[in-house]
Amino acid sequence: MDLLLQHKTVLVTGASKGLGKAIALQYAFEGANVIISSRNETTLKETTAEIRAETKNEHIRYVVCDMANAGHIESLVNDVVKQFAGIDVLINNAGGPPAGAFMELTDEMWYEAFEQNLLSVVRASRLAIPHMKKNGKGRIVNITSSSIKQSLDQLMLSNALRPGVMGLTKTLAREVAKDNILVNTVGPGTIATERIEQLTDMRAKATGTDPNKLEREMIANIPLGRLGTPDEFAKAVVFLGSFANTYITGQSLIVDGGSVRAL
Repeated sequence: MDLLLQHKTVLVTGASKGLGKAIALQYAFEGANVIISSRNETTLKETTAEIRAETKNEHIRYVVCDMANAGHIESLVNDVVKQFAGIDVLINNAGGPPAGAFMELTDEMWYEAFEQNLLSVVRASRLAIPHMKKNGKGRIVNITSSSIKQSLDQLMLSNALRPGVMGLTKTLAREVAKDNILVNTVGPGTIATERIEQLTDMRAKATGTDPNKLEREMIANIPLGRLGTPDEFAKAVVFLGSFANTYITGQSLIVDGGSVRAL
């Protein structure tokens, strides 16, 4: 299937590693102009070089950006438009908020998570949409979590804020449909990333349990019987954020191997 992404300009935030990197890689394979961002310039340089080498796509750029900083996001979008004369696809991704139970979380932690995981989506989308309208079409995919469907223990911040992105996605999709801009959200279940390793180690220390035992228990709750891969997740995102997708908008997809039981 031709995803109609050749020479389209794609911005993937939070893309120096993990799921963001996997998404950027898939877009690069499709021949898109890909701009990745994160806070760490060293890692961004390495990732940019890796993607270019693996895909033979030289149209890969990076911009340093803290998604909790409004000025950084504005500069990021302006830089993308300056380099490629527009923006066709926006993938809103940012690192997950810290784990913790309700009474452990300070006001500062709540504000930081709000800016990074919800307001960043608002800010980036608000800046990108005028350029998509000018092009007569666009695609936005917001990366969230399986917590939009089923709450996760010890992830209070994610459970509270990720559903807000889902609500934003649904409402925004209706507002911009007339402009041929499709907006969706995709939430990862248990995907083999550094984030999952960190959460598993944290739970192991908190409960005095062997991390390997916790991983086996986690896998036992996945009907497909294994962790997902970043590549599998990325392919779902790239289809929704492509121009082969012409009629799916306002939807929330969970890529989880069937583990979420909620409807």
